[in-house]
Amino acid sequence: MHLRVFQKTEACELFLETLQHYRQEGKYRLYDFVVMPDHVHLLLMPTGITLERAMQLIKGGFSYRLKSKFPVWQRGYTDHWVRDKADFLARRRYIHQNPVVAGYVQFAEDYPYSSAFRKAPSAAKADSGDDCGGPVETGPLT
Repeated sequence: MHLRVFQKTEACELFLETLQHYRQEGKYRLYDFVVMPDHVHLLLMPTGITLERAMQLIKGGFSYRLKSKFPVWQRGYTDHWVRDKADFLARRRYIHQNPVVAGYVQFAEDYPYSSAFRKAPSAAKADSGDDCGGPVETGPLT
């Protein structure tokens, strides 16, 4: 069974709250994200924990808050070590363009469940990947 759990606004907002909760606790640096109806892409760098632990917190924290009687996530996740600034910017562009390519919006900034929507131009410039030193893109998560 493949749930499209993120078709509901409440689930998207709950996931974003979960994501921000662990970011605020300092578990990772969150660079970019997009929540699609059936998957999620994240660009993050764990701080003080492993990537596996960061994903356990995010997936488990969301599942606990959602209180679903059905499985929410597929097992595991796909990760990609970001090699340099060019790779970082390519991953950011891919994440932001996901809803555009899927036909949900014309411009990435118009998709409400994306870091592209939530970033002011100055914030986007500040997180340019200059200090990337190994962020990891994870996705898709479903």
